[in-house]
Amino acid sequence: MPKTPVHSTDAPQAIGPYSQAIIANGFIYCSGQTPLDPATGQLIEGDIATQTRRVLDNLDAVLRAAGSSFSQVVKTSVFLVDMADFAAMNAAYADYMGNTPPARTTIGVAALPRNARVEIDCIALIGDGNQPS
Repeated sequence: MPKTPVHSTDAPQAIGPYSQAIIANGFIYCSGQTPLDPATGQLIEGDIATQTRRVLDNLDAVLRAAGSSFSQVVKTSVFLVDMADFAAMNAAYADYMGNTPPARTTIGVAALPRNARVEIDCIALIGDGNQPS
């Protein structure tokens, strides 16, 4: 099966040899997003809720560029530098995931690129969610 890279100018550009996302077999596999401002490429200021919202806005841009949305997300992975941030991250995250949230793993890590406090990746269905496109 072929794989198709996804690119959105509304999300931060890749800072290494990877794609923002790849479409394959009716799914979009989104690379992890950190709280970088897509306009400046710089890490945003703010608490964990603010950073989580920026991460999810970045993921939203990539999902839309691929013809998907948060309603089609089936799995996320959340990486937190400080697990004490879990409750605030979780509250911001809930605002984006709707009534049928995806499966999720949350992992505490020692560090993230550019000293971000949170990174999130996801896997989503493409199209109507019932059939691979």
